[in-house]
Amino acid sequence: MKSEKPLFAADAAPLTVAVLVMAETNLFSLAAAVDPMRAANRRAGRELFLWRYVSAEGGPVPLTAGFTIPTEALTDRTEADLLMLLAGFRLMEQATPALLARLRRLAPRLRGMAGIDGGSWFLALAGLLDGQAATVHWEDLESFATRFPAIETRADRYVISGRYITTGGAAPCLDMMLDLIGARWGMELALRVAGAFVYAPYQTGAQPQQSVPAARIARADPALGAAIALMEAGLEDPAPIADIAGRIGLSQRRLEMLFADRLGTSPGRFFLDLRLDEARRLVTDTRLPLQEVALRTGFSGQVTFARAFRARFGAAASALRRGAG
Repeated sequence: MKSEKPLFAADAAPLTVAVLVMAETNLFSLAAAVDPMRAANRRAGRELFLWRYVSAEGGPVPLTAGFTIPTEALTDRTEADLLMLLAGFRLMEQATPALLARLRRLAPRLRGMAGIDGGSWFLALAGLLDGQAATVHWEDLESFATRFPAIETRADRYVISGRYITTGGAAPCLDMMLDLIGARWGMELALRVAGAFVYAPYQTGAQPQQSVPAARIARADPALGAAIALMEAGLEDPAPIADIAGRIGLSQRRLEMLFADRLGTSPGRFFLDLRLDEARRLVTDTRLPLQEVALRTGFSGQVTFARAFRARFGAAASALRRGAG
């Protein structure tokens, strides 16, 4: 077993990292994991990080950006302090029994394992996160918590739990890497790395994840952001617009004016679009029955759901699912 000294503690020694890249990982996640290591090395003037790319079988791995990255095969003899598992799509297909077994065998020999974006699912499926706290992308928090009751699922941007690290996506991965650099080699270096990306201030792991609409709009109009956050939290059981307005201290008319002025739409239309966007994600990214998709996005009847889905996306949910497959 590797040294028990925590990864997030002062340590002058270089850190060796195996970057396990799954097919259809997004480039932003890869850059958020690797570029802070490169920048830290450059600004420190020495190799603080040593990393290499690995995959389940070795060879070129396709990314969502349309190109491949060369890798070597992950084996039981792969040496590293930290294994960072990056994944985006086709998670269940790629989480093979052989790969999960290999992760379990490697775990005792590593100082840490990190699941980036979809990577958290692999660590959970391998049973490595049982009894730990973890996070995933905000879209998957509910399904992750349901699937893995032995894991304390948090909505945090990233979570450090014992030797395991999980992030809710690419930007939280960058925050986590800056935290790691600061913990090991000092905040001054972490801030210089953040400055290299014109990324300041970076955020702590315990801050909750927010979807893009609420996070962006809240900065411009806190009341509007609060209304959208309530909508995002209530996709399965959508509240009437009047109730949402009342919960943030506005009249329904004032909320309608805010949406019209800021977004050029009504709150009801915006809420419906949020629900349909989530329905589309569940249709294309999961195997949930369409009736379950309808219920999870606040539609009490299949006919109503089918009509709204076709009107929004120009195709039936079943046809979209066949096309995604």
